[in-house]
Amino acid sequence: MVTFTVEDHDGNRQSIEAPDDMGLSLMEILKASEYPVLATCGGMALCATCHVEVLEGEDALGEATDVELDQLENLPEYFPTSRLACQVRISPELEGAVIKLRGEDN
Repeated sequence: MVTFTVEDHDGNRQSIEAPDDMGLSLMEILKASEYPVLATCGGMALCATCHVEVLEGEDALGEATDVELDQLENLPEYFPTSRLACQVRISPELEGAVIKLRGEDN
């Protein structure tokens, strides 16, 4: 299990524990935790509606792929530590990270 923190659109933080052995993405965990993540493309890095900002722990997650960067660069609000939650796998590297929701809320 991996534990990380999610900050919602109102600035509230909650610790989330997720299994790191099932191949799940951060987007899937956020949706299962009932956060307002649209993820309209279903995890294919085509819509950027699962945009998050990694506030802490970004170095451990590695670089974003070119496909992911293409989507992020089209957003009106893009940060150096922006990622698409659908492209971040739940893994030990996520341990202790702080993730801020940035995508459109419902």
